[in-house]
Amino acid sequence: MPGDAAQRWLSRLHGQAGRLSEPPPVIVEGKLTRMVGLTLEAVGCEAAIGDRCVVLNRNGERVDTEVVGFAGESLFLMPTGHTRGLAPNARVIPCGGSGEIPVGPGLLGRVIDGAGRPLDGRGPLRLDERQPLAGKFVNPLDRAPIREPLDVGVRSINALLTVGRGQRIGLFAGSGVGKSVLLGMMTRYTNADIIVVGLVGERGREVKEFIDDSLGPEGLARAVVVATPADNPPLMRMHGATIATAIAEYFRDQGKHVLLLMDSLTRYAQAQREIALTIGEPPATRGYPPSVFARLPQLVERAGMGVGGRGSITAFYTVLTEGDDTNDPVADSARAILDGHIVLSRRLAERGQYPAVDIEASISRLMSVVAAPEHYALARQFRHYYSLYEQNQDLFNVGAYQAGTNPELDRAVELRGLLTAYMRQDPLQPVASQAAVEQLATIFRPT
Repeated sequence: MPGDAAQRWLSRLHGQAGRLSEPPPVIVEGKLTRMVGLTLEAVGCEAAIGDRCVVLNRNGERVDTEVVGFAGESLFLMPTGHTRGLAPNARVIPCGGSGEIPVGPGLLGRVIDGAGRPLDGRGPLRLDERQPLAGKFVNPLDRAPIREPLDVGVRSINALLTVGRGQRIGLFAGSGVGKSVLLGMMTRYTNADIIVVGLVGERGREVKEFIDDSLGPEGLARAVVVATPADNPPLMRMHGATIATAIAEYFRDQGKHVLLLMDSLTRYAQAQREIALTIGEPPATRGYPPSVFARLPQLVERAGMGVGGRGSITAFYTVLTEGDDTNDPVADSARAILDGHIVLSRRLAERGQYPAVDIEASISRLMSVVAAPEHYALARQFRHYYSLYEQNQDLFNVGAYQAGTNPELDRAVELRGLLTAYMRQDPLQPVASQAAVEQLATIFRPT
C-alpha cells in the first residue's frame, strides 16, 4: 500500500517526463507489538516525529496515527481516532509527513475538526493553498510594534484593560463565572476582519451553542471554527489548537486583522501531558512533564503582529483555574508568556456583577502604550478608588469606619455605586471604546 510520500514521488516523476532526479522512497512496513493506554508501539518501520502512519486492524480498516516518540527500534504512535479492532502484529504503514494543512478563503463560515475535516455537513472544503502546521519562524525584530488599540465591545476591558491590536491576553476563570458569555461578547463585538475560534477539549454540546448563540449567522460568515471536544484523543485536541493558529497565521499573512479565541489553553496543556506521560516522560511540576511548558510558548508566540505590520493576530486564550487557584502550573506559565491577563472572580459573579472582571487582579501590559495619556490617567484613578474601597470593605461591614477620618476613603465610598455600575454590562449591549472612555470621565466630573 503506497503512502503519500511514494505518491508524491510518482507525481514528480510523471511531471519530469521520465527524468529521475531522486531515488524513489522505500516504504517499509512494520508491525504493532504493544498498546499501553492510547499509545501504540511499532517495530520494523522508520518514520520521523510528526509523520503519519496507518495501522490496519484485522477487518482491514485503517487507524490513522502520528509518531510522537521513539526508543531503540520502536516507534511510539498516538491514534487520531478510535482503536477498535487492533490486534498484535497489525500492519503499520508509514505515510510520510503531515507538516502542512490546506487553507484558503473557503474556510470562512465553516466548522472543522482537528484533522481539517468539515463537521458542518456543508460538503467538502475547496482550498487551494497550504500552510505549515507548525508555523513559520518570524524574526522578532521583523514584527511591527503594537501601537493601535482594539475595540472589543466590553466596557471594562476597553476602558480599564485596553487591548492593543496584535496583543496576546489570557482570560483566567473558574467554572460558572461567565467565561463563555464574555467570549461570546468579544466574538460578536470585536473590530476584526476574521475570527478564528479554537474549541479545544471543552464539552461537545458547547460547540453548537457557541456557533448558534455567540457567533450567529453574521458572525459565522467571517469566522472559522475548529472544534475538538473533550472526547477526542489527546493528539486531536492538540491539533485543534495548532490548526486554529495556522489558519489565523494564513489570514494574517493576507493582511487581515484576525481575532483568535482559544478555549482553552489549559486543555491543550493537559492533552500534551497525557501524551508525554504515556510515552514515558517523567512528571516535573504537579504531574506536568517539562515538554508541556516548552509547548505553551511555541503556540502562543505564533500570534501577534505580522512582518512589517502586515496583518495581525490578537489572541485571547482562556486558562481554567481549577478550584479558583490562579497559581497552578499552567496558569503561572501562561501569565509569564502572555501580554496581560483578565481574571474573572467568583466573588464578583456571586454578587451579580457580569462580566465578573476582577480589576485588581487583571492587567494589560500594553495599555500605557496604546491608550491616550488622559484615558490612562482616568483608568488609574478608577483603579485607585475601586481598590481602596475593596481593601477597607471589612471596616464598612462591621461599622468600624467613621466618615471624615480619611478624605480619600470618603471619596471611595461616595464613588462606590458609580464604580460598580460601570463594571456591569448587558451582554446584548456593546460599548465602543470612545463611549467607554467618555462614560469613565463622567464618573469623576464634579456634580
